[in-house]
Amino acid sequence: MSTYRAAARISRSLIWQTAGANYSSSSLTLGRHLMSRYPAGTVRYWSSASSSSSSSSAPPVDLPKDKEEINQQVSSASSSDHHKQDVKNIVSYWGIAPTKVTKEDGSAWRWNCFRPWETYKADLSIDVTKHHKPENYRDKFAYWTVQALKFPTHLFFQRRHMCHAMLLETVAAVPGMVGGMLLHCKSLRKFEHSGGWIKALLEEAENERMHLMTFIELARPQWYERALVFAVQGVFFNAYFLAYLASPKLAHRIVGYLEEEAVNSYTEFLKDLENGSFENVPAPAIAIDYWRMPPDSTLRDVVVVIRADEAHHRDINHYASDIQCQGHELKDAPAPVGYH
Repeated sequence: MSTYRAAARISRSLIWQTAGANYSSSSLTLGRHLMSRYPAGTVRYWSSASSSSSSSSAPPVDLPKDKEEINQQVSSASSSDHHKQDVKNIVSYWGIAPTKVTKEDGSAWRWNCFRPWETYKADLSIDVTKHHKPENYRDKFAYWTVQALKFPTHLFFQRRHMCHAMLLETVAAVPGMVGGMLLHCKSLRKFEHSGGWIKALLEEAENERMHLMTFIELARPQWYERALVFAVQGVFFNAYFLAYLASPKLAHRIVGYLEEEAVNSYTEFLKDLENGSFENVPAPAIAIDYWRMPPDSTLRDVVVVIRADEAHHRDINHYASDIQCQGHELKDAPAPVGYH
């Protein structure tokens, strides 16, 4: 009878060993976790059943009573070890260690999408009321195209400024990327410089994307708004791509008028913030760091600097269209790199 009991204890011990191994992806990880979790000598394994036949009782195996508890503990230890191992492998293999970036005050820099030397103070002195008067058929076509696109969006969003701004930025970030990409290919194809316009247009695209990254810190779009963005971006990207191939001067003029409407939209946003129709919440941390704003800045301050950015983009695109309308190429005129 005592031999039967000893054999039963050995079987339970082996079952716990097997179950514990299944809880983690590595038996070595399990062993390290158990040794750190339970004191030495607590977990004992029996090597043979013959030695227990002469014993009437065997010391119990002290393992966790709750299977779910050990599952969580071992899984956590395993995932942590695997994460550390993955990081170690990546760094040791490629030889690239994460750079430690700090602010001017010595505190850690928290953003990976931009660095301190890419931040700036917005130029708020720019005239936000300027308008390019359509003078020829091309200008009128560009202007009325934008006007036709404006009314459906205003009808859909009405005074929901945050959602309107997010949709606007998902579209506004496309032209700079498309124009920069096509100028990049042209420069490679013709073995010529671009006059800095590739960088200027890509800067515009990145700046527009940072506007979007700022707004998503304050609000999240609904599923139907995400679907709308997906559809509008797909159509607009391809349409603008073809327009730029056909006539860069027309494409830049269209963007100039789009930016004028963006300035007007943010002006309406500011009016509702000032009259209390929209809550003037504190500015998100990403905006404070990106535009070097005071720590106590609010949403109104953010909208002011974004509107100034849009006004600069308006001027750049109208300027690019004017250069080509006068019979020159963009590379003939120095690009306003860092203009915003």
